[in-house]
Amino acid sequence: MAKTLLNIKMLYNEMGKAEKQIADWIEKNPGKIISLSIVELAEQCKCSEATIVRFSKRLGLSGYQELKISLAQEGGKSHVSTNITKDDKAYDIYEKVCNDIYLSLEKTKKSLSPSLMNEAANEICKAKKIVIFGLGNSASVAIDASHKLLRAGLNAVAYTDNHMQVIAASHLTKSDLAIGVSHSGSSKDIVEALKIAKEHGASTIAITNKGKSPILKYTDIVLPTSSDETEYNILALNSRIAQLAIVDSLYFYVVLSHSSKAIESIKETEHSLLSKKY
Repeated sequence: MAKTLLNIKMLYNEMGKAEKQIADWIEKNPGKIISLSIVELAEQCKCSEATIVRFSKRLGLSGYQELKISLAQEGGKSHVSTNITKDDKAYDIYEKVCNDIYLSLEKTKKSLSPSLMNEAANEICKAKKIVIFGLGNSASVAIDASHKLLRAGLNAVAYTDNHMQVIAASHLTKSDLAIGVSHSGSSKDIVEALKIAKEHGASTIAITNKGKSPILKYTDIVLPTSSDETEYNILALNSRIAQLAIVDSLYFYVVLSHSSKAIESIKETEHSLLSKKY
């Protein structure tokens, strides 16, 4: 599936003034680019032909012709909107949600540091005990993380009650690891739990949105998500998907790094669960 329109939206802030003029023209004139030569588009956008080629390459395309083909494959749709309205049909909303998720995942991929991602994965592998803190919308991510790591044979527990988080953090040691999940990075309870964990010598990881926030003060390794939560998206749904993608990636690393042990643990878990299924 072509994603040129979404890529234009995602990369817009990185573009120069002339490239933004091209992006704005495409946004306002869906489908019209197909019939234009590069010279004609340059005239419409008041820019040079070289700028159009540079714009195309920024999107990962070879040049103007591939840009036209890519946009044609998207059916000359109107602008990519992430604003859900009351007039949208259910499928329209689904399409917009998918677009939001795609943008969030791509932005998160650009925000993540490969070296810190590897460092976090290795900390998980060597930790004697792993506690994961999450509240509200982030609670489900914390539970998912503990569920996966426990299946892989690691000693992982999620705490989604603020009192239990403090209690668990106070019993950690330098051999243990605390992971805090907070989109805002400003949840007092999560920050406090990581602070206590760090004071007791445990390593700390935060899965939080990109930018400055209080949680960074008590975090050894930051795994940032990047999502533009919209007005209707008060539960930070896009960031949750990005957080889950990070958790899944760490889980696969653990399984592959502890290949025989982890795979055996997963098999034992599945065997034990057979009695719970028809």
